[in-house]
Amino acid sequence: MASSLTKDSARPGTPGSEKTFFGHPRGLATLFMTEMWERFSYYGMRALLPLYLVAPGGLHLNAATATAIYSVYVSMVYLLAMPGGWFGDRVWGPRKTVAVAGGIIMLGHLTLALPSSGTFYAGLGLVAIGSGLLKANISTMVGHLYDGPDDPRRDGGFTVFYMGINLGAFAAPLIIGTIGESVNWHLGFALAALGMALGLAQFLIGSRNLAERSSVVPTPLSAEEKTSTLRKAAIWAGIAVVFYAIVGFSGSYTLNWVLVPLTLLGVIIPTMVLVRIKRDKDLDRPEQSKMSAYIWFFVAAAVFWMIYDQGGSTLSIFAEGSAENSVFGWDFPVSWYQSVNPVLIMALAPVFAWFWLALNRRGKEPSTIVKFASGLVLVGASFFLFLAPLTIAEGGHKAAAMWLVAIYFTQTVGELLLSPVGLSVTTKMAPAKYASQMMGVWFLAVTAGDATTGLLSIAGVDLNKTNIVALEATLAVLAGVAVWMYRKKVKELMGNVR
Repeated sequence: MASSLTKDSARPGTPGSEKTFFGHPRGLATLFMTEMWERFSYYGMRALLPLYLVAPGGLHLNAATATAIYSVYVSMVYLLAMPGGWFGDRVWGPRKTVAVAGGIIMLGHLTLALPSSGTFYAGLGLVAIGSGLLKANISTMVGHLYDGPDDPRRDGGFTVFYMGINLGAFAAPLIIGTIGESVNWHLGFALAALGMALGLAQFLIGSRNLAERSSVVPTPLSAEEKTSTLRKAAIWAGIAVVFYAIVGFSGSYTLNWVLVPLTLLGVIIPTMVLVRIKRDKDLDRPEQSKMSAYIWFFVAAAVFWMIYDQGGSTLSIFAEGSAENSVFGWDFPVSWYQSVNPVLIMALAPVFAWFWLALNRRGKEPSTIVKFASGLVLVGASFFLFLAPLTIAEGGHKAAAMWLVAIYFTQTVGELLLSPVGLSVTTKMAPAKYASQMMGVWFLAVTAGDATTGLLSIAGVDLNKTNIVALEATLAVLAGVAVWMYRKKVKELMGNVR
């Protein structure tokens, strides 16, 4: 597909190739396809996950536990992007890290395909580890294709890359979701493994089109640092093994012994990482200022993802029991709701990319912070919409499918205002010392948001109650208003980044 979509470039010296992919460096095609297949495997499994957890033919857990597991799993995927970025920066370089990650993800999905609850949780762990290794590094490699932060193609390149994510995410629930729900859960997980295998194969074949710097380890570990890192890892692993062995032999072990520590890590670690980078004495004054501005983006994104990612858990579980999952009398699998967002992304992303360029030419493009504020207000509005089907369900009736579609539409517009812009601004504002790791920091905002959802579920908060949904919606809207009010201060801190 990459070769059929490329053409001669009018820009000599494009990094990685003399041909272009829709006007972008040809290496973008390789990364586009890799991410598409990886997202196919990930979102296919994720569409099945909450349904498998509550289904009588699955693990048959209650809704609160299923939501907690789902939220903890998603938060761990993004939490592990931080050490994934560290591996790219200090151990293997981005290109090798992505290749290894693809193999681990494939193994994880194969493990999920085995009909055993023990192997199921092991499979979730492997997919989380592999996804963490891949996420930060593949986004960094997209940035490597361009001539610095001021390359006018850069934001558009990330938007094209983002469409690859959503192409895989759109197809996955329709194929993997249908097979998993209608035929066999574990066969659905096996199809996810096949998708990752295809992504890994084309990445290895097309890697010659990537920028040379993607193969370089920016700040390699010294021999002393390697020894110290291995020692610390062994100590912490040993502590965890001993602790859980004691809990297990005491007979008091429950799933919460795993879920609670992981959710707490999901809130604490992002805070610690931001503080550590902000206090790094090696950063010059402009970099320090940009990190102060970045905290605003991080907090805004965490609130956004706390609500947005409930589209795969809270909304899916609601749809399973309280929605009329049919159109004109034709019933469809619940997992298909997860295709609504990506198909809207594919339809609207080019419109947004064109719109920003058109406004930029006129000098009227909104600032990044204004886009973020708007995204927060919209995700809050989506949960105000959610109050309608909740009220219908509480009255003993099933809500129409179009209510859920309207919620996903509102969230999608908010996502396009916040997520691709966030990826791009992270690469622009990242201190050179933390290039790949800063992409991991961006993903930690998702960790913090999903971990908060997990903590609420573990604490027994019913996320399908109207008062809780209204509270979350109000929080998001107020956060958006606060970000907008302080936009001038944040723009000053950003310096030359726009």
